[in-house]
Amino acid sequence: MCNKTQHILAIDVGGRPYDWLHWQQAVMLYARNDVAWEAGKHAICIRGGVNHNTGLRSEILVNSIISVRGANTSHKYDAIPSLSNRALFARDGYVCMYCGDQFSGKILTRDHIKPRSQGGQDAWGNVITACKSCNNLKGGRTPHEAGMKLLAVPYVPNHAEYLILANRRILADQMDFLKMHVPRNRR
Repeated sequence: MCNKTQHILAIDVGGRPYDWLHWQQAVMLYARNDVAWEAGKHAICIRGGVNHNTGLRSEILVNSIISVRGANTSHKYDAIPSLSNRALFARDGYVCMYCGDQFSGKILTRDHIKPRSQGGQDAWGNVITACKSCNNLKGGRTPHEAGMKLLAVPYVPNHAEYLILANRRILADQMDFLKMHVPRNRR
């Protein structure tokens, strides 16, 4: 496969996923011999320029999942992932957590369970996906005050879940690998 828009899943030598790499970063790791081992089933073909003397085009195969030597990743597993609407909507499956209907991202909003006007925080544990209609109906009240029920309890995604939420173009082998690091009740 020759696709320079595909991201490479970087894992530490212990097999824990820690980041998405651009193909150029992955090629540099291969060139510096910093790839300890490969775990993916797909190779991404990166083609370079043509050698003037031989007339041959340079080419390197980059595995879809690579283990990086010397990667210090322990801090990433304890960190709370950045909250964005795109990641929030993906966490909630693009479903309004009040009416249960599925919408495109253009119709969805970030709703604060405990409204900010009442001291609620803009954090994973206090936000859910809501359609504009339900969010307007709820207004500046809690779901209880508005007489609305939540369909699911919000949660903070772990690092592997966040990597899934952060990338729209995940290969099957990358997804399988990441799902092994997601709690069973959220797979």
